[in-house]
Amino acid sequence: MTIQLTFPYRSKPIAIKNNMCDQNGHMNVLYYSQIFGEGIEDFYATTLGFSAEYFDSGFSSFTLEDNIKYVKECLLDEVVVTRYRLHRVNKKLIHLTAVMLNQKDQLCAIYETVLGHIDMNTRKTTPMSGPFFDNLYQIMQEHNQLVIDIPLRLGVKEF
Repeated sequence: MTIQLTFPYRSKPIAIKNNMCDQNGHMNVLYYSQIFGEGIEDFYATTLGFSAEYFDSGFSSFTLEDNIKYVKECLLDEVVVTRYRLHRVNKKLIHLTAVMLNQKDQLCAIYETVLGHIDMNTRKTTPMSGPFFDNLYQIMQEHNQLVIDIPLRLGVKEF
C-alpha cells in the first residue's frame, strides 16, 4: 500500500492508553475523532494557511460533514499515527482526507471532512481570496498527483 506517499502530512505518534479504551478492549470511537482532530491542527494552520493571522482577518472554516470508516481495531498500548492530504477544493469548500495507521503501518481508519470557508462577520460560506485559494489549489494539485488507493465516501456536488 502507498498510504505514506499519498497522505504526505504526518502527525505525531499517539499511544493508546487505558482511558481511551471501552468495555470491548479497543479504542472508543470518541478517541478516533479526537486523534484525527488534533492531528489535523498543524496541517490546517501551517500547510493550508488557516493561521491566527488568517482568523484575525475575519475568516475561518466550519466543518460541514465528517465521516470515519473504522477498518481495524486499535488496541491498548498500540501506537497510531494520522496522515493527511487535501483531496479537493473549490472557492468555498475544502475536502480533507486522512488515514490512521498503527505501528505496523496497517490501516485502522479513514477520515474525511468537508469544511466551508466562512466570513465570520456573516457566519456564512464565502469565496476564498485569490492568494489564499491559489495556495490551496496548488497543494491539492500536488496531493492529487499522488494516487490514492482507498475508497472515499463524501461526495459534495459543488466539487
